[in-house]
Order: sequence, then structure tokens, then C-alpha cells
Amino acid sequence: MTHDHDLVLRPTAAQTEAALNPPPGRTGGDLVVESLAALGATTVFGLPGQHALAVFDALRRSDLRYIGLRVENNAGFAADAYGRVTGEAAPLLLSTGPGALTSLAALQEARAASAPVLAICSQVPTAGLGGGRHGHLHELPDQAASFRGVVKSVHTARTQSQIPSAIAEAWTSALTVPHGPVWVEIPQDVLLAETSIPVVSGGDTFPEELPPRPELTAVAADLLTRAERPAIVAGGGVVRADAAKKLRQLAELIQAPVVTTYGGKGAFPWTHPLSLQSWLEDRHTTDFLEDADVLLVVGSGLGELSSNYHTFAPRGRVIQIEADLGKLESNHPALGIHADARLALQALLETVGERTDPAAPDRVRQVLDRVGARIAAQDLTLEQDVLAAVRKALPPRAPSFWDMTVLAYWAWSAFDAKAPNTMHSAQGAGGLGYAFPAALGAAAADPTHPVLAVSGDGGALYSVAELATARQYGLNVTWLIVDDGGYGILREYMTDVFGTPTPTVTDLPGPDFVALAESFGVPGVRTSPETLETDLAKALAAPGPSVVVLPAVLRMFAPTHAE
Repeated sequence: MTHDHDLVLRPTAAQTEAALNPPPGRTGGDLVVESLAALGATTVFGLPGQHALAVFDALRRSDLRYIGLRVENNAGFAADAYGRVTGEAAPLLLSTGPGALTSLAALQEARAASAPVLAICSQVPTAGLGGGRHGHLHELPDQAASFRGVVKSVHTARTQSQIPSAIAEAWTSALTVPHGPVWVEIPQDVLLAETSIPVVSGGDTFPEELPPRPELTAVAADLLTRAERPAIVAGGGVVRADAAKKLRQLAELIQAPVVTTYGGKGAFPWTHPLSLQSWLEDRHTTDFLEDADVLLVVGSGLGELSSNYHTFAPRGRVIQIEADLGKLESNHPALGIHADARLALQALLETVGERTDPAAPDRVRQVLDRVGARIAAQDLTLEQDVLAAVRKALPPRAPSFWDMTVLAYWAWSAFDAKAPNTMHSAQGAGGLGYAFPAALGAAAADPTHPVLAVSGDGGALYSVAELATARQYGLNVTWLIVDDGGYGILREYMTDVFGTPTPTVTDLPGPDFVALAESFGVPGVRTSPETLETDLAKALAAPGPSVVVLPAVLRMFAPTHAE
């Protein structure tokens, strides 16, 4: 009797010949590159270093496209965006010690946002491993320890024969829900040594799916069917699982209003009669969600930004669908369903009963009217006009990437993403410098749409070196820099808490960003709130990179979590 698991794919005659007679001159670096190609990678990001040069040398013997950035952290942000846009594992090639450590902030963001990044880093020679102080260049007592608390998994290949399996295992980990960054280390001597190992050809990996437990979805379906005032919070897990259509079907079936988290932008149509949009930093929205007798939370951990800074206190029954086990019921007791959002929503669609609630759209409109009235009372016309100009200038399917800056905080609540997986920000970990290098990664993934990056002048200074990258590869990214002469949001925070900012801390006498862009060979234009829509649309329509600078001091709307 033959079992499926006993079947073995036999090599063809050509594969056998290639295995027995591999081409000469290959090294451990070739095994890395061949493994990536066999797994389906087409594009890699990175920055070379002495210990990793064998990998970069092998790239010229492969068909992989290399996008080289100027700072390792920016390379990590670019890989993060590539993974978010494509859903594929994005290879990130790094070198030992300082180069590796410089990528930590980007990998933290990838972990928080569940972006599949496959970081492959060199190590000191094998003889230097084990924690001794041998004095090797870039030596750390335990390099992997610096990443173990940041990435999903850590993998080490100490011999050449371990390289293909270690990379395949890491690839599977990165693409198993919840997606995330993974770390692979290979010593320099293993990468440099010539190899007689056959060319890597087998690369199939099968990330495990995460279906819901049927007894839990049966209870959830019953609760939703019998609910009087159901509501839904849709997080980034809905977007990552490509489950927006299923979410809409469920919301319409049970007539449940939907609010999307900042990471879940685009998961539900902005103008839908059941859409509460994304006004989570507002007591009117929070109060509405607290009043729900059954609250379905899909793909969100209800963290700080998704719970109005942990002031949200649901009074009804909470159902939480979450792929990250660490987030399940971490903030609120719930019927916790550990599952991929798409599979769980499908299970609910198959079991939930239809509800009728003709008053639901009216309740949604009342909440949005209250939110609008609160904003209107704060004299924030400039901020709303600027955000509206960006939305009008940006084509509907074009992705946008937002740094930690005042205009981005407005966008979290007030920007219509138009479609799932088109609006991304660094709100997962909250580090500066994300927008522009991330936009470069997205442009490398899909050159058919222009890509927008939005930064303040403080965040832009983290990324100016990547103007050279944008120019070198002709990436179709328009970079909007809102220049308020400092860290604008920190000015507001310090004023709110201490009564006044510290100018030497929050003020930034910066460069002329237009002249700086032009010095890299990138077109730049200085705009105004009145001409922003026209100037931005023109820049987005032109091929290649461009910079649009808006000198403006924007203010945030008043918070409600302290009320």
C-alpha cells in the first residue's frame, strides 16, 4: 500500500546531470542566492558589507534584481513595504555587527505590522562564534540575541549544507500567519568557501494555514445573529488576509456598523452606509462601540491606537479573531478565535443568520455628524484642506506611505484609502523615517502605479540619502515633505504636558529640501496649500522620483482620551 507521504519526486535526467556536475566557482553565497530564487524570490534589498560580500558577488550570477539602499534601516523599510504590497517574503541582505544592528528599528516595524521580511545576515568566521572575545571585525558576543526579541524566528546555518534548509525554514516562518520578519545568520567563511553542493533547485515550502475552531465560530455566529446592536472593528489582519470582501458581506448580512483601525485602512468602503470610517481617537466613536451588545474585532489586538489610548471599555460581549496568539484577549476578555481573518470570516458567513436593522445607517450617520461637528469647532480648515488636496491628487489605486508626522496622524482618522492595501504607515512600532524608503520598496514591487510618500521635515532627514537610490533605479515615487521647521507633533505634546516646548529639542533648522533633491538629480518643487493639489498631481503623473515641499505648520485635532 502506498501513502501520499511516501511519494518522492524523482529528479529528471537533466537535474541529475546538473547535480552531479555543478558549475565551478560557486561559493556559499551562491547557495544563498540559489535558495532565494528556488523559493520564488525575484527582488532583494540590502546593503553590502565585508563579511557578506560572497552573497553580493553571487548576485551577478543570478537573475535576482538587487535594490541597494544607502542605510540598512531604510533597506529594511523598503523590504517591509515590498512584503506588505506583494504578500511575498522580501529578502533583506545585511552584513555583520553595525550593519545588522542598524536594521533593528525596521524589523521592529515589520514585526508590529506583520510584514514578511526575510533578513539574511553574515556572521564572523565560524571559529569566532560561541561568545568568546576573538577581536573579529564587527564581532558581537551573540548577534542573534539582539534580534531574537524582535523577529518571529532566528535561524543559523553553520555549514554550507545547512544553508538551503535554513533559508527555506525561515521563508516558511515569514509567510505563516501572522506574517513577520525572520532572521538567518551565516558565518563569513561558510559564505566564502567554494562549494561542491549541487545547484539549489527544490524550493517548495508550504506555510501552514490557520483555520478557526468550528465550535468557536458556531458560538460567534449565534451571538452575532441574536445581537441587537452588533458592531465590527476591522484591523490590519483583514487587509493582510485579503478578506475585505468577506468583511463587507458579513457586515451587510448582519447590518453591523464597521470602524477600521489605522492599520486596517481600506478594509471597509469609506462611504458605505455602515462605515464609521476610522475615527478611533474620538469619544463619539468609542462610545458607540462601547454600546454594542456584541462587538466583533477582526485582525486587531485593540492596542493603544485602536482603543483611544486604552480608554475603550466595551460593555457587551466581545468576539476577537486574531492570528497573533499573543494579541488574543491581551487587552479585553473575549470569545477568542485564533485564526486567519479570511478563514474565520468565511466560516461566519457560512453559519451566521441574516439580521435586518434599517436604523443602522442612521446611527452611523449620527456618529459621523458628531465627529464632524467636533472637528469643525476647532478651526482646523488648513489641515482638512491639505489632506483633501492629497486625496484628490493621488490616483485611487496608488499606494501611499506615511511617516510619523502630523499630516499622517490626520490621515489615520480622516483619509479615505479607497482600497485595501493602499495606505501604509509606521504606526505599528512608531519609528521615524519609514515613508520614503518604504515607498521605494513598493515602487520596486509594482511600477504600474505612482507611489506617494509623506514625511515631515524631521522624518525626512532620516531618509534623504535614499534620494540617491530613487534616482539610481528610477523608482516612481513622489515624496511630499511637510516642512514646519521641527518636530511638529512633539512641539504639541510638550506644550500639552509641560506648557511650552524646548526649542533646542523640537526646532530643526533644516536644509532647502528642493535644492537638496535637485542636487541628487531629482526634480523638486516648493508648493503652498492653495497649489498643493495641482503640484502634487503633476509630480505623481511624471515618471521617476520627485519631491514636493510644503512649508506649513499643521495642528492636530484635540484628543478625547483624556476627557
